[in-house]
Amino acid sequence: MTTGGMEAVLFDIDGTMCVSDPFHHRAFSELLQTLGYNSGVPITPEFGMAHMAGRSNDQIGRFLFPDWPQHRLDAFFANKEALFARYAAEGLREVAGLTDLCRWAAARGLKLAAVTNAPRANAELMISILGLSDFFQLIVAAADDCDHPKPSPEPYLRALSLLGASPDHTLVFEDSVVGVKAGVAAGVPVIAVAEEAREAKLVGAGASLVIRDYKDDKLWAALDKLDTASAQANGQLEHS
Repeated sequence: MTTGGMEAVLFDIDGTMCVSDPFHHRAFSELLQTLGYNSGVPITPEFGMAHMAGRSNDQIGRFLFPDWPQHRLDAFFANKEALFARYAAEGLREVAGLTDLCRWAAARGLKLAAVTNAPRANAELMISILGLSDFFQLIVAAADDCDHPKPSPEPYLRALSLLGASPDHTLVFEDSVVGVKAGVAAGVPVIAVAEEAREAKLVGAGASLVIRDYKDDKLWAALDKLDTASAQANGQLEHS
């Protein structure tokens, strides 16, 4: 039995499942300083949010170093991901309430998948550190599995196809404008996880609801409505 006709829940990872931005920022900042990027002035978290959040390494690389050959970009990002993995292992944590939401979904027979612009090894590492690997039937890593990363809908459409789920019976959780646009373009309702300062941008990108974290009362009120709709639908079936 699924909830309110729901079949699946799809999660972005960075910033949506876990608080990873500080570790990405630290890795990028250190490497860019060694290269003398921005005249050696460290990049700010705001720079990272504006130009890196939610984007694939290929997209970030083309922005940072438009003239670099691919082999040099590959070496840069190999170093960056190695640094990120080391720092994440020291303190990566989930967005508050995530494990409870995964348990809620699993108890109702919903399929869970992670859909990310991050490389697969990076994605698997983060989910493993969070201790949530057993909840997820699938990881779609756009960098490895798709021709077009978010904001293209391709990563989400691929996840829906592999899970055998309908966009009308699926929820997407995202934290970036890039990701929200991808989910909306795939025809899936998107719930955004973000602080108040970013709410207007995410609503403008098409988010149906913006929550602070997975303990947010607004989220559980919406999920309670789905539970009620499911119970009513099942009652009608039993009496038909």
